[in-house]
Amino acid sequence: MSRTPTPIALPALPRRARESHKGDYGRVNILAGSLGYTGAPCLAAEGALRAGAGLVFLGAPGTIYPILAAKSLCAMPYPLGEGPGFTEHELEAAAERCQGMDAVALGPGLGNRPATFAFARRLTRRVECPLVLDADGINALAGHIDSLDRRRGRLTVLTPHDGEFARLLGRPLGPDRAEEAAAFAQAHGCYLVLKGHRTLVACPDGNIYVSQTGNPGMATGGSGDVLTGMTAGLLGQGLEPAAAITAAVYLHGLAGDLAAEALGEYAMTAGDLLQYLPQAMKAAGG
Repeated sequence: MSRTPTPIALPALPRRARESHKGDYGRVNILAGSLGYTGAPCLAAEGALRAGAGLVFLGAPGTIYPILAAKSLCAMPYPLGEGPGFTEHELEAAAERCQGMDAVALGPGLGNRPATFAFARRLTRRVECPLVLDADGINALAGHIDSLDRRRGRLTVLTPHDGEFARLLGRPLGPDRAEEAAAFAQAHGCYLVLKGHRTLVACPDGNIYVSQTGNPGMATGGSGDVLTGMTAGLLGQGLEPAAAITAAVYLHGLAGDLAAEALGEYAMTAGDLLQYLPQAMKAAGG
């Protein structure tokens, strides 16, 4: 049965209390990066910060930690292990750093080493707070969907593009993206953000939404990393899940539209989304 998604409206972000402080706006932990992929963690961390997260921690493999430490002004990077990517040797330290967090993001620039995939699956099962999985955090679940199903009852968000979603399904997507996304979210008790032209947000209760912001200029490396950070940042602030996720998708696309208007679609980069995100957030009352 074909489903008609509900268009996502401009969100109304809650007003901040005058007497508030950084601890009131969420502790977000991002586990990301590997040798050769040092931009993705920084883009995700900046996305969380621009979305209003109070404290953003950035766990990275030891080999690339010095790079992220030099590039991070507002996020707080820390090293996990001494290698070029995460392995199960870093699992206990990573799980401990996830305790007490309000949201965790896993996957940007993680790399596709078998040991890293095993690390991602085991950490996925252990994180108790809301978890956003992107990129290789999603690819690690291909053929191991049990790791996702064991999170049932805990908030999980997956943000695949069509190729990643097909790998997760183990087959090509059918012609009805909305039906595919909705069926998966309900079957596995998660939220699915299916990125692309008219990004979809499928909820475990069967509701499905579609974004009408965004443009082809956003089809560039790093754009999804920004969205991952934004999603974790809004969830970490305690917004209701569907509201947080749809707001992240809408505002991500709106920032892209503002960037395209100013710069054109060809010259846009993921970094430009971060530059125009404050204007998009302001439009939503932030």
